[in-house]
Amino acid sequence: MDAVHSLNSSMTRVQESSAQRWPDAEFKQVFLDNYSRIVAVLMRLLGDRMRAEEVANDAFLKLYQQPGLREGKANISGWLYRTATNLGIDGLRSSARRGRYEEAAASDRQRNSSPEGPLDDLIVEERRSRVRAVLAAIKPTQAQLLILRASGLSYKELAEILDVKQSGIGTMLNRAEAEFRQCYLQLHGNEEGL
Repeated sequence: MDAVHSLNSSMTRVQESSAQRWPDAEFKQVFLDNYSRIVAVLMRLLGDRMRAEEVANDAFLKLYQQPGLREGKANISGWLYRTATNLGIDGLRSSARRGRYEEAAASDRQRNSSPEGPLDDLIVEERRSRVRAVLAAIKPTQAQLLILRASGLSYKELAEILDVKQSGIGTMLNRAEAEFRQCYLQLHGNEEGL
């Protein structure tokens, strides 16, 4: 588990400079309970597994640096989802990083070309690139909501993660989808059906 080793070395540096800290067993359990889901959400956002793992590790490092979150009734999973998606969205907004994501995705796509053919692969990658550009352009909370919902989270899970009432999630999703659609049409026109 390279991710655990990488995170452990970062945590060791933080421990040396921090009087308060998470108990190792407790933090390891939080990590094991949430890591794969956080990476899956970031994969949908970033399109690059290695980058998704890097951003997930950054989110866990930030959690480790916040030992006060383990006390009381803090929603640690929700905090991790919010932090990880915010870090991912920040990454999308960085044009230098965006170039590296697309290059990595293109080389991976070349190695694993699908039976449909290279033209279909190119069309799918173009659509993904457009969606990422729109997600980077809309409000972060709306992008976060759309990403988490597309990752299969229920309204209840979304409400817990975003720390809002479950009854308001439908309205928030409708607004986020409308904003996404409007921004998509502004950026790309009506070249394909939404």
